[in-house]
Amino acid sequence: MAGGSTLNSFQIAQQQLDKAAAALGLDPQVTAVLREPTRTFVLNFPVRMDDGSIRVFRGYRVQYNDARGPTKGGLRFHQDETLDDVKALAAWMTWKCAVVDIPLGGGKGGIVVDPATLSEREKERVCRGWVDQMWKNIGPRMDVPAPDVGTTPQMMGWMMDEYCKRVGEYTPGVITGKLVGGGGSLGRTAATGFGVVVTIREALKVLKIDSKKSTVAIQGFGNVAQYAAQLFVELLGGKVLCVSCWDRGDKKAYTFSKDSGVDGKFLQSITDQYGTIDKAKAKAAGYVIEDADAWLSKPATILIPAALGNSITADNVSKIQDTVKIIAEGANGPTVPEAEAILLKKGITFVPDFLCNAGGVTCSYFEQVQNDMNFYWTEDEVNKRLDDKMSAAFRAVHEMAQTKKVDMRIAAYMVAVERVAWAMHMRGWI
Repeated sequence: MAGGSTLNSFQIAQQQLDKAAAALGLDPQVTAVLREPTRTFVLNFPVRMDDGSIRVFRGYRVQYNDARGPTKGGLRFHQDETLDDVKALAAWMTWKCAVVDIPLGGGKGGIVVDPATLSEREKERVCRGWVDQMWKNIGPRMDVPAPDVGTTPQMMGWMMDEYCKRVGEYTPGVITGKLVGGGGSLGRTAATGFGVVVTIREALKVLKIDSKKSTVAIQGFGNVAQYAAQLFVELLGGKVLCVSCWDRGDKKAYTFSKDSGVDGKFLQSITDQYGTIDKAKAKAAGYVIEDADAWLSKPATILIPAALGNSITADNVSKIQDTVKIIAEGANGPTVPEAEAILLKKGITFVPDFLCNAGGVTCSYFEQVQNDMNFYWTEDEVNKRLDDKMSAAFRAVHEMAQTKKVDMRIAAYMVAVERVAWAMHMRGWI
């Protein structure tokens, strides 16, 4: 694991839960139930490749806790995916759904593959192969996958289609994050980035910082980062100092900055579907290209780690400038505990991951609701509902932090865990 931590992602998730449970005074028996997933699936399925060969893919699905409703969570394609990563992400999805108070539990899935190594037809076969193995254990009243790292709305459409064939009826609510016109919701593509910016707006209000005078440095340039970069300027009037991205050709990360501020729409226009920015076009447009960690050392007001987990570590935390007041975690688990402890002592406010990036799952819930009704909302309606949910969630967490005198991450856990524990109690599980 990066950064010298001795814990893997799931152990970090359990450690964070234990802290919240202790702060709540939760019965240790209840905590024991919450520390482990309810159901875990490990799949090995064959797929015929374009050259006629058969390749066996390893896949996972974790349904962590469904006390509050059907489990919900992304399905990612990543070459380094592990079961413990998926368990951690499913746990965080459980708390994420609870903290924004939507009636869903937490789930997550993954397939061990670099999607860039697959053709479009191979991607489709892998998607359908995963559903072929899982269709009896997913569904709109059971477990609902969605896009994640390395997966797209088109891939969700293939998966939804395969499920519909299996059950013999049109059931769009089995998968969210679909294309608009194919059961998808307006606003879903930008929803996670939109939610990140809403929670930043609320944090700036609490800290009495003028959003128009604030600056941000962003790690990553996938879906979340792309829309966060644009909306930070459009909605808050701030300035984006830099973004970073993983270059699949060079197999290393770069940071892209510009003195006048990053133009998120322009960079999005020269970025491939995996978040790799075209360096030549960026350089021609006046962007300075620096090394991977340069984003961390920018004199920004806000940092948004929006790539993969374990990005801010004990090894690189010293690069963060004293100008930084807020770390808004667009990614899942981007800050290891050792680094967080250092930053909290410096007075930095965290908007923790499962609050900060909950806009995606909230809008996915809206998509499910629209699928059930077979009636679809305008983008303005979606964004208004999303703003209301994210703002209310931030206020609930901040109030808990102030009342219990704990940091925002522990407060978010306390809000979420209390809600899940209550649902378990109400159903007679505990």
